[in-house]
Amino acid sequence: MNVINTIFEEVKVITPRVFEDERGFFMETYNYINIKSYGIENTFVQDNHSLSVEKGTIRGLHYQLHPMSQAKLVRVIRGAVFDVVVDIRIESPYFGKWFGIELDENNKKQLLVPKGFAHGFCTLEPNTEVVYKVDEYYSPEADRGIMWNDPEIGIAWPTTDPVLSEKDKSHPALSSAEVFQV
Repeated sequence: MNVINTIFEEVKVITPRVFEDERGFFMETYNYINIKSYGIENTFVQDNHSLSVEKGTIRGLHYQLHPMSQAKLVRVIRGAVFDVVVDIRIESPYFGKWFGIELDENNKKQLLVPKGFAHGFCTLEPNTEVVYKVDEYYSPEADRGIMWNDPEIGIAWPTTDPVLSEKDKSHPALSSAEVFQV
């Protein structure tokens, strides 16, 4: 396993060891002891799985308010996404800054999204499947989001005309959103 920091020390890109032969491949996608050795101590309690049928589907930017905030460990099992995190910690010097990375079924990279970051992705291929672990259960009362194309954030999405849910169409700009405070 290889773990690297991004522009945000808390956001990690994890590349598992993959064993390939003529039959296909084997990889360990999660091992608490191994990941803990890199200082990642989240205890994941729920797995989520999404299918996005159309290329150019954006899901996000999502987060949950404290005390129900979630860390996520995200990976793609089919297709590809441009995966994005936005720092929404009001006291952070990086507040409103974003980081994006391509995750796909071939590179097998995973993204650790810590608490205090909004998360979203745009599918780069049709029929893309994303699975992710979370360390807190879903809470409808704490569920929040930020406008996907907020000019204040300026994410360089790979589409200008995404497929969006009604919920994702109605998220406020960062300047109007309830943000992460502990």
